[in-house]
Amino acid sequence: MIAKLISIGDEILIGQIVNSNASFICEKLYRIGISVKRVVTIGDNEIDLIRDLKDSQKNYDLTIITGGLGPTHDDITKSILIKFFNDKLVKNPDVLKKIKKIFRIRNIKLPEINIPQAYVPKKSKIIWNRYGTAPGIWYEEFNKVFIALPGVPFEMKEMIDNKVIPLLLKRFGKSLKTKFKSITLLSSGISESELFEKLGDIKQITGHTKLAFLPSLIGIRMRLDAEGNSLNEVNAKLSNAEKLIKSKINKYLYGKNDDLMEEINGKILIRQKKTLSVAESCTGGLLASKITDISGSSRYFCGGVCTYTNKSKIDILRIRDSIIKKYGAVSEEVALEMAKNVRDKFCSDIGISITGIAGPTGGTKLKPVGTVYIGYSDNKNIFATKFLFGTYRERNRQRAVMSALIILHKQLTNSKY
Repeated sequence: MIAKLISIGDEILIGQIVNSNASFICEKLYRIGISVKRVVTIGDNEIDLIRDLKDSQKNYDLTIITGGLGPTHDDITKSILIKFFNDKLVKNPDVLKKIKKIFRIRNIKLPEINIPQAYVPKKSKIIWNRYGTAPGIWYEEFNKVFIALPGVPFEMKEMIDNKVIPLLLKRFGKSLKTKFKSITLLSSGISESELFEKLGDIKQITGHTKLAFLPSLIGIRMRLDAEGNSLNEVNAKLSNAEKLIKSKINKYLYGKNDDLMEEINGKILIRQKKTLSVAESCTGGLLASKITDISGSSRYFCGGVCTYTNKSKIDILRIRDSIIKKYGAVSEEVALEMAKNVRDKFCSDIGISITGIAGPTGGTKLKPVGTVYIGYSDNKNIFATKFLFGTYRERNRQRAVMSALIILHKQLTNSKY
């Protein structure tokens, strides 16, 4: 089966919001063997949607539309669908009952504007919306399926996971003979070109799988895709490719799929029964935020300080004023003292510090924007590493945090990548 996605909304076209719905749906369809061949975004207008519906009717087995099912004047999807399928709207008492219940639970009087949402196309099936007032729509004709869903992500995701995917499997399961699966290997501490060189003859890997390199600020993700007539066949292909990659670059790999470096570090800290504290300057608490994003981080994270000014470094971390005057706040010497003193302050096993010039101002010839020192301290080692990240403030902050997490991972695992 081949599919097409249509995302509706002027807010997407003008860049007001990111179209995360499309990537979510593509992944879910891929997992059950439906290949998305086209993704389009259109505005809130009839001409474009009619044109794309005609294209879908001619070229695709499945079309999923997101957006335009709300109660306001710019929500036109339902009215265009009934026009395209020569249908009409009928009041559905069960949908109205559900809408009333939603507002009653919220202790809000039902606005008149929401009542038309209880009118659904007569020829369609209802896809129930657990979290919102707009039901989804399922049209089927000539063995082709058209599905319309709300554009609100948390509503759409629940409907895809618990309604749409089961319905598609029930309706087309026998025809979905080819099985698809992908895994993503996560690397750090190496560039894309270096990875490619170390892998050697890439055809050894791509003989039975597809390999894509996905660079980001925090590392290189390598996605492996495979297909076959059974999940066992697909899993075997992916396993063989993964083993081959690990045999060549294992020391640069830290996780798989949705793994997070901060979560991996947390598990190691728990296993090793160690604690951590951090001192930050240019990252403004971003490292502490990443660490505490992980549930259960209180088991190993003692605390952190954001010493953004020289005075706060002196007053809170007891950094010697003479060190700052001699070497500057952005220096190896200050990073070392920050890491050591924050560890002492919180009585933790490990202390990590970040001090730098995030930009876009504040740089000098000797210390340009993007200069960052990351310090590390435990009961055996104390060191600081210098980085030159570049000229973009937010990139510098993100890269500094990821570099600190990588340094921590290296020390915890005794790695030398």
